[in-house]
Amino acid sequence: MPKLLAICGSLRRASYNRVIAHALPALAPAGVAIEIFEGLGDFPLYDGDVEAAGMPAPVTALAARIAAADGVIIVTPEYNYSMPGVLKNGIDWLSRLKPQPLAGKPVAIQTASMGAMGGVRCQHHLRQTLVALEARVLNKPEIMVGQAQNKLSADAITDEPTRGLIAKQLAVFAEFVRKG
Repeated sequence: MPKLLAICGSLRRASYNRVIAHALPALAPAGVAIEIFEGLGDFPLYDGDVEAAGMPAPVTALAARIAAADGVIIVTPEYNYSMPGVLKNGIDWLSRLKPQPLAGKPVAIQTASMGAMGGVRCQHHLRQTLVALEARVLNKPEIMVGQAQNKLSADAITDEPTRGLIAKQLAVFAEFVRKG
């Protein structure tokens, strides 16, 4: 049974991306378990002096959860045509670990925004960053939920086509993970 870890790239309690992340376990195919990580706000800003004094506990805890997972799903908004600073900061910290926790790890990306493009520019930048870490990123189907305010409520995905597309990506991702 594949165990997946979903990382939410937003700190906001009412984030559309948090709604999507919390919907994933119910949309996953049978036999796939999804756990949610929302602790990026516990990471200090990356600082080489802090790193020299010892890797912060939240960073090593996330690295352990990534290592224990068969794959990772990153669910994040787009900020200023890129990924949120809190997500980039988390990735920067993870990049400093040896062994690299994302190297060879299957990763799926999901973005949602109130704009029409649904986070496409964020996905482009996030994919570039994940290449540097040697993650195995799923290419298709892509999940970019545009005009999220019309497809999600405060606690659910209300748009059936969006639910179906996310469920399809999860099924494809589970197979991608199984094939290694």
